[in-house]
Amino acid sequence: MSKAWIVGFFACVLFGCSEPQSSVPSTSLPLEIQSAMEEQVRAWNAGDIERFMSAGYLQDDSLLFIGSRGLTYGYDAVLANYERAYPDGNARGVLAFEQLRWIPLGAEHGFVVGKWSIDRLGGEPISGHYSLVWAYTEEGWRIIADHSS
Repeated sequence: MSKAWIVGFFACVLFGCSEPQSSVPSTSLPLEIQSAMEEQVRAWNAGDIERFMSAGYLQDDSLLFIGSRGLTYGYDAVLANYERAYPDGNARGVLAFEQLRWIPLGAEHGFVVGKWSIDRLGGEPISGHYSLVWAYTEEGWRIIADHSS
């Protein structure tokens, strides 16, 4: 998957290249995506960032992560950033996700908007929002782009 394809895909998300959607927001994730995100939470809270990544993210150089420090391309680079930012249990804390909206973008793509929070023992909790672009791949549903803030 090329970087140009991902940029084009985001343009479609932002400017409406997808099929018309209902005006009523949906919070019902496809079961496979819901299961993957639940596994991510279990893995994170068990201290296994590699399992957190492999449960949801596309293991490819085209994976795009957008965060406060800018763009990161590639599964290995995103994994390294997570490991650097959350080096131990105190930093990782306890993760929770709250899905706010699921927007189908055809049969093989979808967009999830939600909130994340991390409660840390003896520290201030942190939280933010995310938007995830999911694609149906040979391995099943995988995150191809993540914008977390």
